[in-house]
Amino acid sequence: MGSGQWRWRRWLGPAISVAPGARVDRFEVFFDLVFVFSFFIITRATAVQITGSALLHGMLVLAVLWWTWVVHSVVATRVRLGQGFVPVLMVVGMAALFCFALALPQAFGDPRVGAAGPVVVAVSYVVIRAVHFILYLHVVWSSPIERRQMTRFAPEMVFSTLLLLGAALIPTRIDDLGMAGMVRDGLWVAVVLLQYTAGLLGGTWGWGVTSAEHWTERYELILIIALGESVISVGVGSNLLGQPPTWPAVAAAVLGIFFTAALWWAHYDVIGPAARIALHAAEGPARVSMARDAYAYFYLPMIAGIILFALGAEGIVHEIADPSVPLREPAHGPSVPLLFGGVILYLLGNMLFQWRTLATVSWTRVGTVLLLALGIPVGSHLPGLATLTLLTVICVGLVVVEVVTMDEGRRALHELVFHEKTTHEAHEAAWRARWKERGTDETGTST
Repeated sequence: MGSGQWRWRRWLGPAISVAPGARVDRFEVFFDLVFVFSFFIITRATAVQITGSALLHGMLVLAVLWWTWVVHSVVATRVRLGQGFVPVLMVVGMAALFCFALALPQAFGDPRVGAAGPVVVAVSYVVIRAVHFILYLHVVWSSPIERRQMTRFAPEMVFSTLLLLGAALIPTRIDDLGMAGMVRDGLWVAVVLLQYTAGLLGGTWGWGVTSAEHWTERYELILIIALGESVISVGVGSNLLGQPPTWPAVAAAVLGIFFTAALWWAHYDVIGPAARIALHAAEGPARVSMARDAYAYFYLPMIAGIILFALGAEGIVHEIADPSVPLREPAHGPSVPLLFGGVILYLLGNMLFQWRTLATVSWTRVGTVLLLALGIPVGSHLPGLATLTLLTVICVGLVVVEVVTMDEGRRALHELVFHEKTTHEAHEAAWRARWKERGTDETGTST
């Protein structure tokens, strides 16, 4: 092979592989800060004027952004992102993702104004995907099988970037504003369909999940980030900064924390830890397909649900905190359907996740979804504070019922997890004791 073909790989240097028991490193969490900003921008851009088209655009952007996250997590299964040369490339990717997020509010703007915002979105996306492609290609260069696997996904990357560029440039050449918007939206829909269909058709052949611990922790952290966005939205809606706090605003903010904490509990108390063990137990293609279906695909409706109920909560809390709105006034607009519908979507995604990883369905959650669906017409006629109270009672009630009815299983699972952690910590302590013994041997004194 010619020296020119190897020069770029020599410049990149060695890639440090992910060990089977690896955890998420600090640079990965640092990279996630840009995704925090992206979720925030999606929520803020949609909250400006909540309409059907605005919600559609927000969900399309979220789906494309999430696919970027999925590709990023696949790369992170093979190479440590915080070691060696990799942080240099990833900082370039972070800058591109930051620009992508900054331009999102203009991605679906009036095409007559110009294509600057949509072009920045498309070009930033190209840079992000190029960084991931270069990095993964460098990692698998010595494996012909994995290189062939990359060629199976290359068409998705090429055509999705071309479609995004088309969505930025083509509408500006169409005089009819309605037709221009339909073409742009259609191209974005085509991008989403192409990406997620390619993930299914590509199958599990040629790649693997080396560390189940790393994979699950990666996704659990990003879900916490999304839940944090809902807390921010409640804080924005309460508008306590710069004005004297009122008891309705404080009560609404507290209720927002309570039901968000209940939704956190619904995943992280039992389902999340049990799913992590299930992924550890799976091997080969079964592990890869579970990782893809449960985490890459079924996490998306959970995060979409979080953004939707965050929008609804912000609208309701904002009205409660507004002194000019009577406290007995029912919530206006789409806030109640968004609030309850978002929680329903979150729980449905979590139920799909549970079914795919544990092959079980919790009837308590089915009942909760039905109660939430009934809560939409009821909450639409209640004062805002009463609506938030109703949602909080349902969510907290789910937690209480599951704690009582699943007591034995919860205790067994928590004991297993505790035993695993203590065994791991004992192993780490024994390993680190070698450093002290080595220091004593070399100096002849205790260190």
